[in-house]
Amino acid sequence: MSVLIVGSTALDSIKTPKAENPRLLGGSASHAAVAASFFGPVKMVGVVGEDFPKRYVQLYERHSIDLEGLQRLQGKTFHWSGEYELNMNNRRTLLTELGVFETFNPQLPASYTSSPFVLLANIAPSLQEHVLTQMRKPQFVVADTMDLWLNIAMADLLKLLKRLDGFVLNDSEAKQLTSEDDLFPALKKLHKLGPKYVIIKQGSHGSILSSPQGLFICPAYPLKKVVDPTGAGDSFVGGMMGYLASSKGGVDKNIRRAMVYGSVVASFCCEGFGLQRTDKVTRAQVDERVKELTALTKF
Repeated sequence: MSVLIVGSTALDSIKTPKAENPRLLGGSASHAAVAASFFGPVKMVGVVGEDFPKRYVQLYERHSIDLEGLQRLQGKTFHWSGEYELNMNNRRTLLTELGVFETFNPQLPASYTSSPFVLLANIAPSLQEHVLTQMRKPQFVVADTMDLWLNIAMADLLKLLKRLDGFVLNDSEAKQLTSEDDLFPALKKLHKLGPKYVIIKQGSHGSILSSPQGLFICPAYPLKKVVDPTGAGDSFVGGMMGYLASSKGGVDKNIRRAMVYGSVVASFCCEGFGLQRTDKVTRAQVDERVKELTALTKF
C-alpha cells in the first residue's frame, strides 16, 4: 500500500562545529518521503519555488516518489538556516525565510485522496486538518508536530488530535502539552485527547510507544559519530509509516517492528548532512542494521 506524506520541502543551510553546508534538500516531507521509500510507493505533497534545484527533484525521482502533489510556485523555496553546538542535541535557528511556504495550501490530486496510510508531517495543524478533509476514509493517519504549534496554534492542534489514529511528538512537547513532568502520566493524558497510538521521540535515547497493546520502548541505533541530526525525527516516522504500509496484517501486529525500522533509517540520516547519507543507503543495509539492533537488545 502507498503512503501519502504531506509536509514542508525546504532548503536547509546547516552549520556544525566541524563543517558548514548551504542549501541542502530538507523539510519534513523530504526526509519522511525518502525514508518511507525504502519500503514501498510514496506520494508527496509540498511546495517549492523557482529556485528549487533540479538535482533535488531528481533525488526524489531516484527514490520513486510520486511528485504529482508537489506544487511549483513563483518565488523562493522555504529556506532554514541553523547551527549546532558540540552537543548535537542543542541547536539554534539563524534564519528562516518562508518564501512560497508562507501561502502553502495543500491540495491533493484525485489519485491521492484514497491513500490508505497518511503521514501529516510537521506543518501547521490547520493545514494538517485541511488535508484530512480531502481524504476518503484512510486506514491509518499519523501526525507529527513541534513546539511552535503548541505555542501559537494550540486550539487547532487539539481539534486535529480528535481525528488522528497516531500522534508523534518529542518528550519536551509531551510535557508541555500535558503539563506533566513524567512521561507515563503524560501518555495517558495524550490518549484522552484522541489518538489510540502515541509515540514520544527521545532522540538518541530512542522512543516510547503507548498503544492498545500497552507500552513499547524502541531503542535508537548506537552511532559512533553523529554528523547532522537534522531530519532524523522525520526520517524515523517516515520509515515507520513506510514499513507499516508494506506489511501484511494490522497496525497492532507490525507497529513495534516498524518503529525499529524507522529508528534504523533515522540513524543513517544522522551520518551525513541533510539527505546526503540517506540518499545512498540500500534496503539491504537497512535490514542488516535492523538485525544488529535486534541482537543488541535481545535478552
